[in-house]
Amino acid sequence: MEIARVHQRQIKEIINRMNCTKDFECYKSGFENLCKVEDMGIEDTVVCLNTSPKACGFSLPLEPDRRICLCPLRTYIAKKFNI
Repeated sequence: MEIARVHQRQIKEIINRMNCTKDFECYKSGFENLCKVEDMGIEDTVVCLNTSPKACGFSLPLEPDRRICLCPLRTYIAKKFNI
C-alpha cells in the first residue's frame, strides 16, 4: 500500500510518541499484520476484535465482553485507511 506523504508524517509522529511491545509490526508489515478492530464512529476510538484482547497492553475493558483499543497507531490506521 502506498501511503501519502501527509500520512507518513503523521505515522512517524505517532511512532515517536509511543512505545510498542510488538515493535510496530502493523506499520512495518505494510499494514498486513494488523489486529482486528471495528470503528465505533467515535473520534479516536475503535473496538478491539481480537480473540484474546487481554494479551494486548493497549486494550481496555469497555463492557464485560468488549474492549477498546488505546493504540494510537492502530486507531490512526483504522480511521484513515478503513482497515
